[in-house]
Amino acid sequence: MLTSRKGPAFETTGAEGSSISRVREEAESCTRCDLYKSATHLVFGKGPARAKVLFVGEQPGDREDQAGQPFVGPAGKLLDRCLEKAGIDRDMCYVTNAVKHFKFTLRGKRRIHSKPKTGEVQACAWWLAAELRLIKPTLVVALGATALYSLLGRQAKVTRDRGKVLNSPNGVPMLVTFHPSALLRSRDRADAELNRARFVEDLRKIADFLE
Repeated sequence: MLTSRKGPAFETTGAEGSSISRVREEAESCTRCDLYKSATHLVFGKGPARAKVLFVGEQPGDREDQAGQPFVGPAGKLLDRCLEKAGIDRDMCYVTNAVKHFKFTLRGKRRIHSKPKTGEVQACAWWLAAELRLIKPTLVVALGATALYSLLGRQAKVTRDRGKVLNSPNGVPMLVTFHPSALLRSRDRADAELNRARFVEDLRKIADFLE
């Protein structure tokens, strides 16, 4: 197992709440960065309070922002299908994001995803750190570059480390893979089916940590 440096989520003590529900309630009034000003809802993590597997994505999308729930849009539905193919029960997983508010730019009436800045990821690591502390997962799955940076810093790279299990600063194994939204964006490419198959194969590795 490879060891990587710590990212923002391990450089902060995080929120001090004694339960996920209390931290979620505290997060609802978060003003640690400016993203709350234009978002509809804060989108906190969701899943069992003692989940063995914790998925970390980048940020909520338009549908998640409207619903106030993580991974309910197209990327979330693709994740569900791929988890099913991999034989993993989504209901036993906790899903969250490195950034809890939707960042977007307006294009006409459409709200288009905009990548969070480093400072925004660092500010929101306060909440991710608390989720990691309270849930105590057996495995963390980093979905994409922003999640990986929040967890393990700039040294870890999705292109290089995809499919690998890295050791985190607190000893919890971290599986590196694509964000499902990247698969959606590349679905017209010649290698789209291959990348989806690779994603499912990565997810199958979760089973090794659930025994």
